[in-house]
Amino acid sequence: MRTENFLHGRRRDQLSEDELRVIEESISETRELPARKTILKAGDKPDFSIFLIEGFICRYMDAHDGKRQLVALQIPGDFVDLHAFPLTYLDHDNATITPCTVGIVPHERLRMIQRDMPHLTHMLWFSTLLDAAMHREWIFRMGRLNAIGRLAHFLAETEHRLSAIGRVKDGHFALPLVQIDLAEATGMTPIHLNRCVRDLRQEGIADVRAGEVRILNRKALWKLGEFDPAYLF
Repeated sequence: MRTENFLHGRRRDQLSEDELRVIEESISETRELPARKTILKAGDKPDFSIFLIEGFICRYMDAHDGKRQLVALQIPGDFVDLHAFPLTYLDHDNATITPCTVGIVPHERLRMIQRDMPHLTHMLWFSTLLDAAMHREWIFRMGRLNAIGRLAHFLAETEHRLSAIGRVKDGHFALPLVQIDLAEATGMTPIHLNRCVRDLRQEGIADVRAGEVRILNRKALWKLGEFDPAYLF
């Protein structure tokens, strides 16, 4: 099923088979996108939303000096820009990190769901509230944690999210972000990021290399990153 990861581990069991079918049938087409492709830019007014079927997508903002800040990481099963439906335009850019398969959901179909299926509308709203909860946690991470704590929190959150869709095995998962991606997600320079990666490895907490992550001591990782998964519901 194209939408097999939608809300998986996050109250998906509250959706009926009919509701899951409607979500899947709302996808008008699928597209294969290459890695490192900007999909939508801030100020765009799309008449569709993107459902991520496979791959990784980031939301980001550019500073005036051209430096990029990642503000969200999207994984399979996420609606990347569902909030653009009620807001009508984007206030940030979206880009693929890896090759991606996405489903295109026209806003007209979302309007039909909103009109005819109040419970499914509620669950779509719930998915946007999960996004908001993660944004708040990212603000906390950037504002209150030191560098290694920010990296620890990012890894803990990502493992927890990927675990919900069956992408983690024995603490090991694929994370095809390059050095600069991790630095932009955690507010560091690449050099500082490398030091933190090295420290996590030397302390036996996590091993990050070549697009793969292995969590060696989850309790220590969570403590270092002040991570509490309650906000992920």
